[in-house]
Amino acid sequence: MGPAETVMSSFLHQCGDVAVIDGGLATELERYGADLNDPLWSAKCLLTSPHLIRTVHLDYLEAGADIIITASYQATIQGFENKGYSLEESENLLRKSVEIACEARELYYRRCREASTGHTSDNKVLKQRQILVAASVGSYGAYLADGSEYSGDYGDAMDLGFLKNFHRRRVKVLADSGPDLIAFETVPNKLEAQAFAQLLEEEEINIPAWVSFNSKDGVHVVSGDSLPECVAVAESSNKIVAVGINCTPPRFIRDLILSIKKVRSQGVGAKHWGLGRRFCFICKQMVSGASLGGAAAQLPTLSEPFIEPYLGDLSPLLEAQWQAIQDERRSLWLLVKLKMQFSL
Repeated sequence: MGPAETVMSSFLHQCGDVAVIDGGLATELERYGADLNDPLWSAKCLLTSPHLIRTVHLDYLEAGADIIITASYQATIQGFENKGYSLEESENLLRKSVEIACEARELYYRRCREASTGHTSDNKVLKQRQILVAASVGSYGAYLADGSEYSGDYGDAMDLGFLKNFHRRRVKVLADSGPDLIAFETVPNKLEAQAFAQLLEEEEINIPAWVSFNSKDGVHVVSGDSLPECVAVAESSNKIVAVGINCTPPRFIRDLILSIKKVRSQGVGAKHWGLGRRFCFICKQMVSGASLGGAAAQLPTLSEPFIEPYLGDLSPLLEAQWQAIQDERRSLWLLVKLKMQFSL
């Protein structure tokens, strides 16, 4: 097991093999009054209202999230430069996204120390625990802000070298800003997965990463590329500790996870699986239309019927964990990691 896998294995063990990731950032920012009608989307708040980002991070922590994801999904050096910012200013804005999340974590820990119990009168979760900050890296299509992260169509002239050059400095700056891991999100095609996997090695990134793809048919990633081939690309990097699915209709999740499981069980890439790689990111899908709001009165009681159809016979893991999640009512959005029974 490599260093990256060891970090995540230890974290997941402390979480009891189930960890909760925060939910939609942009939705909550808009609920607080932010105007995100901009090519930068949620990253616009790094310029206009960083305090709102901090507030949303804290809301999710008080709802029980174990991992918070930075406001850098659509934050790119090129995007900031298009707004008139210098290279130095653009890089500082990337760093700021990580700093804000870390500040929210420290504020949360302070509130935990001051609290007399693990829950407040309004059922906020104030529980001292390990919390990870994940630096979000969106696709090239997210930068284009034309919806192409949901098609994966970057044109016939696109090549690996271009994508690596586009992402290289951004990934390095984020990784060096102090997050615990990198989250490559909504990856729409095999080529961009290759770019991310190679950059982790070329830039000697020494923190774990996960890669999540999106699908619109339950078989392929949105570009039409083979999901198993995309998973195999992720397997080419020892820095990538988990592969999964996001921004995908829930009805497709079970078959997609089975497809990922099949690739892994066949030992694609001639790799052995440590504990950290026995977990698969499934999805962040909305459980209820209610807003998070930082108040438990607005939080739904997560219902097993929502989750069960996507589990099938994949794992008995939730049986032991479900009541704990129900008791803490931990998040509006739930990301489940299923323990897959791979051969070591």
